[in-house]
Amino acid sequence: MTIKKLFQLAAGFAIAGLAACSGGGSASTAPKVKVSIIPLPARLTETPDSFLIDKQTVLVAASEADKQTAGLFNEYFKNISGFALKVQDSAARNMIVFSSMPAAEKGMPETYRLKIGKDQVTVEGEDAAGTFYGMQTLIQLLPLQQAPSYWIAGVEVFDQPRFSYRGLHLDVGRHFFPVDFIKKYIDLMAMHKMNTFHWHLTEDQGWRIEIKKYPRLQEVASRRKETMEGHYEDQQYDGKAYGGFYTQEQIKDVVAYATARHVTVIPEIEMPGHSLAALTAYPHLGCTGGPYEVGTRWGVYDDVYCAGNDTVFTFLQDVLDEVMILFPGKYIHIGGDESPKTRWEKCPKCQARIKAEGLKDEHALQSWFIRRIEKYLNDKGRQIIGWDEILEGGLAPNATVMSWRGTEGGIAAAKQHHDVIMTPGDYVYLDKYQSLGKTEPIAIGGFLPVSKVYVYEPVPETLSPEEARYIKGAQGNVWTEYIKNSEHVEYMVYPRAIALAEVLWSPKDKRNYDNFLERLKTDLPRLERKGVNYAKHVFEVRGIVESDGKGGVQVKLDSKLDGGKITYTTDSSAPTAQSSAYVSPIPVTQSGVVRAAVFQGENQYGNEFRQAFVLHKAVGKTVTLAKPPHENYNPGSPFVLVNGIEGVKEFNDNQWAGYSGGTMEAVIDLGDSTEIGVLGLNTLGNKDQWIYPPKQVNFYVSKDGKHFTEAGERKEIDGRGIIKIRERLKKPVNVRYVKVVARAVSKIPEGAPGEGSPAWLFVDELIVQ
Repeated sequence: MTIKKLFQLAAGFAIAGLAACSGGGSASTAPKVKVSIIPLPARLTETPDSFLIDKQTVLVAASEADKQTAGLFNEYFKNISGFALKVQDSAARNMIVFSSMPAAEKGMPETYRLKIGKDQVTVEGEDAAGTFYGMQTLIQLLPLQQAPSYWIAGVEVFDQPRFSYRGLHLDVGRHFFPVDFIKKYIDLMAMHKMNTFHWHLTEDQGWRIEIKKYPRLQEVASRRKETMEGHYEDQQYDGKAYGGFYTQEQIKDVVAYATARHVTVIPEIEMPGHSLAALTAYPHLGCTGGPYEVGTRWGVYDDVYCAGNDTVFTFLQDVLDEVMILFPGKYIHIGGDESPKTRWEKCPKCQARIKAEGLKDEHALQSWFIRRIEKYLNDKGRQIIGWDEILEGGLAPNATVMSWRGTEGGIAAAKQHHDVIMTPGDYVYLDKYQSLGKTEPIAIGGFLPVSKVYVYEPVPETLSPEEARYIKGAQGNVWTEYIKNSEHVEYMVYPRAIALAEVLWSPKDKRNYDNFLERLKTDLPRLERKGVNYAKHVFEVRGIVESDGKGGVQVKLDSKLDGGKITYTTDSSAPTAQSSAYVSPIPVTQSGVVRAAVFQGENQYGNEFRQAFVLHKAVGKTVTLAKPPHENYNPGSPFVLVNGIEGVKEFNDNQWAGYSGGTMEAVIDLGDSTEIGVLGLNTLGNKDQWIYPPKQVNFYVSKDGKHFTEAGERKEIDGRGIIKIRERLKKPVNVRYVKVVARAVSKIPEGAPGEGSPAWLFVDELIVQ
């Protein structure tokens, strides 16, 4: 069953006499849909009037910009209906008018008014972009099936964006995507009123933009000998050469395509780090002179542009000169993130630069590097954007900061009165897992469902109203280490990008997640019509494991699918439409797997819920932590440490309590005196991502919760993936309380990723047997 069919009833497809309509039809048989618009308009009023669009309807547009918008509407309409409408300068009635306000009358950019009456539809924008967005709203009022005529519900809309910057990013350095897909990506952005495409064009693993003055960028830097296969920690490679780049003509074509859809394309040319591919083509640009090799593994490389070498700046200025011709927009993104100082610390040229410029250290040298590039671009009438690392060592005078490492960088920049684009990883990194389903394609880690994207608020509460003005918007980022093809990009981006579009366009006080889901049911068939391989998790069955209030655990199930029936099993077998119907929380009484799915008729929708449980004596009991986990890896309650669920190695299941250095100390109250013989915990080893097993674990027992006796100790713990620590007591004891103390590695050793930083300690299930 297609998603369109699945949601016809829920989306309000009031279709009368469709068979008669398709054969010639009349006004009485023309299809009509209920009003459902994403992103939610600032003001919308439904009226009793409706407009009938048929083969006699005329599109009226006077200016060239409005004719372009009318043409895009006509292109969409013909794809749906099978026929195009006439475009004229004027008409008497039965017309759809596209009109941008004269320059002298303009108000806030991108504002539009839409009015649908009996004889006329008017789409009036404060500028051409506003008219275009009004046209996108009009499209959402059209039915999707082919017919000779359509009713459009009567509405009056006044609409304008909350934020001026509404962006989506795409990394084409790790994996390369064809021009046709880039255009489709831009189309989908424009469909939901996103206006900025951040095109990440250069990376350690590949240079993707043709620079005519430096042909080895195309010949050498655009190709790597092989690519990582599987997850980073597997350290497997496919042994296959990989490459690709966009010609300048292709880039001009994409930019023109985006401009027609009021999308600004911002190119990113990484510097001083993430530049290994360029160094491979031109080794003299690095501190060591090479030889170098285009990156084949993911992560951060020590080799960066040499800040003490003037030829580096000649090269980058030449590159930027060609980039500026191709991209006429205001901004050039220069990266600035994850640039190790290892080579600079030992490079005579870089050290001489530090001395000559009177700089404090290598961080100040990076700031000097960024400032020099900024001055060059400013002199050419352009502005730079950089990731929040450009704050380190002093911020360039006119730079816009893209805050990705949480919100702190954005807050700091706004307080310095610099423009900010918010891109915090916890809320808008669309390369993270979006479902806890066990069949999800590989992703970088973490868990970011649609619901979490939707509740994101780009303006930090700590900013004053004056400082908040510098938050220009936000952006969803799509890093493609684990995203190999266009279909996978679509799967990761949609519908999460739709949620972000509403966050950035609609008034904050009007946003409501349940209402958004109702409108999304109408919007998803539009994605299907466009051939988008979107993820279908948002309506799948969801399970919440919680305390039953009696010292045990239970599973509560839910689904947002209208008319869906949830069924489940507790014997590890696959649920069917005939399995036990869910009516109340399911008690967990034995080790095994609880599985559940939602059905409409015999058809299952989305991933099934599947959760394995390991029953032991601490499951469901009360846990007290001496110190809460770090905010980035806090599952919300200590209960997850004794819920019978063993977290997965990808740590994307919200089961792990993470500590950055320091100590995890937990006390379990078993409720009554209980005989125990084994104590344990699960921890994680993933040193490439700075996660280390604890350097020491101690177990204690007590009868009264005040006086504890040591029951076991573990040191010299090592390993990769999930590490299960189990300490067997010399003899069973009867106690009520168990204390577990795990001490993190305080400093990552030299030479390892993240050297010198506190190691992450991840702890999951605390075991009592």
